[in-house]
Amino acid sequence: MKIAVVMGSRSDLPVVEKTLEMLKKFGIDYEARVLSAHRTPEEALDFSRNADKNGIDLLIAAAGKAAHLPGVLAAVTTLPVIGLPIKSSTMDGLDSLLSIVQMPTGIPVATVAINGAENAGILAAQILSLKYPELKEKLLAFKAEMRDKILSESYV
Repeated sequence: MKIAVVMGSRSDLPVVEKTLEMLKKFGIDYEARVLSAHRTPEEALDFSRNADKNGIDLLIAAAGKAAHLPGVLAAVTTLPVIGLPIKSSTMDGLDSLLSIVQMPTGIPVATVAINGAENAGILAAQILSLKYPELKEKLLAFKAEMRDKILSESYV
């Protein structure tokens, strides 16, 4: 099982690192790339077109501002694409969120919260658990850890 994590700019890496940490936690192999929908469109399209042939099961695309990357990747693949809107200085990430969530019919992109990097990794694991049952146990353990943490903090 392998995921491609694509970001529109290297400046997105501090947020994306949280996604990568989550993928490591679940034992999911990944390939992280910087490809821009605007500055390297041919390379981004080629990467997405060939992702399935290259053993990729799912794509996570992080982008800020106009945030076209997730939709561009989704346009040329049948693999699931998760969009991760990156908070930009312009509109606090609202521009990114709206760009990613407003996909036309036929080009779905699952979208997490602005800078919701951990949830991108968790959602990817949940989607892949349909194909890779061993992830279900890891997800159940993760949910139990969250529950136990909250319960241990329930008294102030």
